[in-house]
Amino acid sequence: MFTKLFCGLAVASLAFGAVAAGEAHADSRKVTVVFDHVLPNVPGKSMKGVLVEYGPGASSPAHTHPASAFIYATVLEGAVRIKVNDEPEKIYRAGENFVEMPGDHHAVSANASDTEPSRLLAVFVVDTDAKELVTEDK
Repeated sequence: MFTKLFCGLAVASLAFGAVAAGEAHADSRKVTVVFDHVLPNVPGKSMKGVLVEYGPGASSPAHTHPASAFIYATVLEGAVRIKVNDEPEKIYRAGENFVEMPGDHHAVSANASDTEPSRLLAVFVVDTDAKELVTEDK
């Protein structure tokens, strides 16, 4: 069931479209919740799909997610630079994926290209009452 649900989520996120040529700017970043559903067999937990779109050279500030959040992310387009905790920074390309465990610190999240857009889909399993999915570093 999870595989079917995730595949449906991934396909649905593609319908949200990429940043059109000429619209992307170095500082452009768009984050959209594309799926939010209570998990019927896991009381108090929800699954949320978040589409992150980066224009050329764009990035997100260093951040954490709710302490309850387990995150699976897959790159849909382009490439992203990711650094979690003390692990080395890594570039993930379209079709590659990574995970973040509860409590992880996301030090770097950025488009790896200065000329092409990138998109990733992050799927959260998180406490249903979690309102903020990202807390930027102070």
